[in-house]
Amino acid sequence: MSNSPPYQGGESQDFEIISRVLGGDTNAFEVLVHRYSRLVAGIVGKHIPRGRVDEVAQDAFVEGFRSLSSFSQTGPFGHWMAKIAARCCHDFWRKHHRKKEVLAGDLSQGAQDWMDNLMAVQSDETFERESAAAEAIEILDHALARLSAKDRMVVTLVHLEGLPVKEAAVLLDWSVTAVKVRAHRSRKKLRRIILDLQDGAPETEEVMHEKA
Repeated sequence: MSNSPPYQGGESQDFEIISRVLGGDTNAFEVLVHRYSRLVAGIVGKHIPRGRVDEVAQDAFVEGFRSLSSFSQTGPFGHWMAKIAARCCHDFWRKHHRKKEVLAGDLSQGAQDWMDNLMAVQSDETFERESAAAEAIEILDHALARLSAKDRMVVTLVHLEGLPVKEAAVLLDWSVTAVKVRAHRSRKKLRRIILDLQDGAPETEEVMHEKA
């Protein structure tokens, strides 16, 4: 999917195609898939393991097709599909939310060294900057796997991708207040999990048993 060219059309063409699909020409939906495949794959690729991106992106288009009658045509179809893609990412992590213990002993020596250096830093600003560094990928994967699906989506969008809270709220279809509150809490949880990894401690009860 991700090899498709960027869409250069307009909303009027999209609305015309949607009308055709809703009128019974279901094959016309393939045009929308082709036009928005790069958009959807780009969103999914930021949240889902590489080997599962195509699967989740396909799920997003299937959901888009099934829900097409609910598209109000009051905004761009691409925005609507972006929200569906984000929701499918959340559903993926909700279904695959892992509750097993992840210990520091499972990490490579390089990752443990990076973590030791990070934990010596007291500045939250430095913590967030270093958490997005390439060297942190292995540790972030361990830590993110221990967050609930909602916390994972928010911490990735707001703290790792740097998306403004308002934009994250639109994408997730949440209120701005809900995103602000969960973004603050999820960052604290992520830091605590990394601290637990450093100490070789099992997950805290709060993180282990929180609902996705």
